[in-house]
Amino acid sequence: GVWCHEAGGGRMFNIVSIKNSYPGHSRQAGMITSQCHAGAYLGRYVIVVDDDIDPSNTFDVLWAIASRSEPTESIEIIRSCWSGPLDPRIPEDRKGLNSRAIIDACRPYQWRKKFPPVAESSPELKARTLKKWGTTIFGGK
Repeated sequence: GVWCHEAGGGRMFNIVSIKNSYPGHSRQAGMITSQCHAGAYLGRYVIVVDDDIDPSNTFDVLWAIASRSEPTESIEIIRSCWSGPLDPRIPEDRKGLNSRAIIDACRPYQWRKKFPPVAESSPELKARTLKKWGTTIFGGK
């Protein structure tokens, strides 16, 4: 799936969830997303996550970035991309061009069989914990 996050005006912060199928696939998906249709004009950030991550769930996306990316290897910067006069970050004398950050937050394809599985509690334990501690941990009534 694809989520153009409202915090980025529907253009500047885009998340793509893919089934990572071959080496380089996640990077390719990020590059393409940053340069076509809604991602091309005024785009700024593209985050690519595995298909077990809901791209509309900010918590899950941030979790994927924190647990599946390595900053020195997982972030690409593309310079001189299509922008416009509405880009609030670009100085007036440079309007028309900006840069893009592509964050690969997928499990590395080469490690797909060895990458640690997601640790989760059973549905029963989740329900018991929520019942006992829900308002203390999560607030509400």
